[in-house]
Amino acid sequence: QVQLVESGGGSVQAGGSLRLSCAASGFIFDRNCMGWFRQGPGKEREEVVRVSRDGLTTYAPSVQGRFTISIDSAKNTLYLQMNSLKPEDTAMYYCAAEIGYCPVRRRFDYWGQGTQVTVTS
Repeated sequence: QVQLVESGGGSVQAGGSLRLSCAASGFIFDRNCMGWFRQGPGKEREEVVRVSRDGLTTYAPSVQGRFTISIDSAKNTLYLQMNSLKPEDTAMYYCAAEIGYCPVRRRFDYWGQGTQVTVTS
């Protein structure tokens, strides 16, 4: 059974940094697709970044150059380093996983419970 548990959220001032973690069980990152999503207040859930089984990383334009996804295979943990945070980055952040190739035009199969990030001005 796949389980994803996010941590690392919190409140930070604009311009600050946070690193989110997503610990996985029942799932290995190699040869599978992972992603980070977020849902701000009153907004739809949006994709922040995904990394394919082939290592191809795709960032949303709004976070390109500020956020970095990484994987520690030994710890089976996915990270999202977030720098130069802006108030508009305030959202619940979720990690998601898909066995095999990244999904196209449908939701990822597995989701964590989310971790809240609040950026104050």
